[in-house]
Parts: sequence; C-alpha cells; structure tokens
Amino acid sequence: MEPSTQLRELISRHAVAPKQATGVQGLTLYKVGQPTLPTEIVYSPRICMVLQGTKEIRLAERVFSVGSAQYFIATVNLPVSARIEQADPIKPHLALTFELDREEIAKLLAETPSTHGVEQHDHTGIAVSQHTPEIVSAALRLVSCLDAPDDFDMMVKLARLELYYRLLRGELGPMLRQLATQGTNLAQIGRVTEWIKGHFAEAMSIGKLADMAGMSQTSLHRHFKAVTLMTPLQYRALIRLQEARRRLLLREASAREIGFEVGYDSQTQFTREYRKLFGRPPAADAAFLGGR
Repeated sequence: MEPSTQLRELISRHAVAPKQATGVQGLTLYKVGQPTLPTEIVYSPRICMVLQGTKEIRLAERVFSVGSAQYFIATVNLPVSARIEQADPIKPHLALTFELDREEIAKLLAETPSTHGVEQHDHTGIAVSQHTPEIVSAALRLVSCLDAPDDFDMMVKLARLELYYRLLRGELGPMLRQLATQGTNLAQIGRVTEWIKGHFAEAMSIGKLADMAGMSQTSLHRHFKAVTLMTPLQYRALIRLQEARRRLLLREASAREIGFEVGYDSQTQFTREYRKLFGRPPAADAAFLGGR
C-alpha cells in the first residue's frame, strides 16, 4: 500500500471530529465531510498537508488553492480566511497540520550543515508545493506514532526530526532555512508579527517595530508587505477585526464594548472597517453568525 493511502487511512481512523487534536504536540488531523464557509483564523507557523479534497486560503488579495497531493507552509503568523472547497461524506477532505518549531529546525540545521547558503529573498508567508514520497513517508511515521503508545515519546522525537529534514530538503526548504536562521528578513518579520499578534489592542509605533526587526522603517514596510501581503497597520487591523468577530460569536460583550476591547477608540471606525471586511456591521453580523 502506498504511503499516501496509508496516511489517508490513518487520518480517517483517528479523526473522530472534523478538527481532531492529537497526543503529538502541534499535530492536528482534519476530516470534513462537506465544503465549508470561509473561516477567519490566524495561522501560526505550520505545515498543512492535504491528502484528499481541496482547501482554499485567502491572504489579503491573494488566493492559494491546496489540493490533494499538495502541502503549504506558513512561516509567520498570518491572518487568513480559509475554507474547505472540495469534500463530501463519501470522499471527505483529509488533511493534517503540524506546527513548526523554529528552535528545533535551527538545531537540526546546525547539526546537518547544508551546502546551500541561506537565501535572503523575500518569500511570501505562505507557499504551496507538491508532496514528495519522502515528505509523505515522514508524515506517515509521525501520525503512526498515535498507534505506538509503548514507544510514543521516542518515536515522536525521531519522526518530528525526519519530517523537518525532509521539508528542508524539499522545494520550500529555503523558506524554512530563513525562518530558522537568526537575522534573516523572514525571521525578523516573524518576530514583528508575533509581537503584533500578542499586542494588537495596544498603541503601535512603526519606529518600535522597525527597531524590533533591526531594520529602517522603509525596509520594514517593504519586507513586511512582501511576506504578509499587507502593511503593518493593515495587518493589525485584520487581527483586531478577526478577534472582534470571534468575541461577538461567543457573545462575550456588546459590539460597542468589543470594539474598544480590541483597540478601537472610535466606534464609527470600528463599524466601518468591520462592515468593509465582513459585509455586515458588527451587531448584524453577530446575529447572522449566531443563526447560521
């Protein structure tokens, strides 16, 4: 049986929910029986492998389609809109995501020097590539750890390293090398996106972000937009609005209160930007989402 077939069977067996957390840190399995509406989410650095069906991801104005036999890597925190485009109960969407550990990758790079230098090209924060037999086999061994409770810890450790190694050797390896190498543009922009994600409700100085990245303000804008496809201010606004929508859906407070909580001083501006992104003003959108 081919590794990809084995991997589909493993995911199908272990995913008892559409989104299934596992005992392997950072590993989530997906089994979705029908197309979904777009969902706003912040992708942390991760790999996502699609084994069946199709996933669509919108980052700013760009759309990425990830079909079966493809994977994508996100190298920084990215606010995206994602949906399952192709799935049905007989042939559900099957996929896995695995969160990337920058320190683990950096350690592996140090132990296995590459003849390739670290490229300083600006990579978009998401890129899509085709599966390779080596990457699929490594992912299969990682998911197979769920069936090996007696040797779980050691097998997971080895499987994680193998998957990182195979990814580094693959087409998107240069992105991972940049992510894991201190001082590269991608690593520095990743530090900035991490800060904005954790402090989105606070006042933000472009000068402070530039100092954080070790860049001039002009360079920060150029590299930030190359990676995230938006400016730092657009990025923060999208993080704020996604968080506002999440809180509205949970009915944590009124739309007015939530607008202030996520960092808006002006209710008018909050309502205007929210409507522009989601198509409805906050209160109406909350009612729509609650009845969906």
